[in-house]
Amino acid sequence: MKAIITVVGGDKVGIIAKVSAYLAGHSINIVDITQTILSGNFVMMMMVDFENADTDIDSARKDLTARCTELGVECNVMNERVFSAMHRI
Repeated sequence: MKAIITVVGGDKVGIIAKVSAYLAGHSINIVDITQTILSGNFVMMMMVDFENADTDIDSARKDLTARCTELGVECNVMNERVFSAMHRI
């Protein structure tokens, strides 16, 4: 199963490192990633694959939300199918 992770908030050191370390630690593969700084705000979107993961999307959502809250940024983890359906015109 694939998921979309978005992270948005004030730019600071360690955002990508903390999110990536969590994913690697749970064998969640980063399939695609984009990030930018927009008017001083950090914006990142990742597509990840849970095929070999040792955790599920609900647990990842909870854990990543907690990590991101510590960094002062917002994080959302959504099933890729749901994300695509929401953004279909």
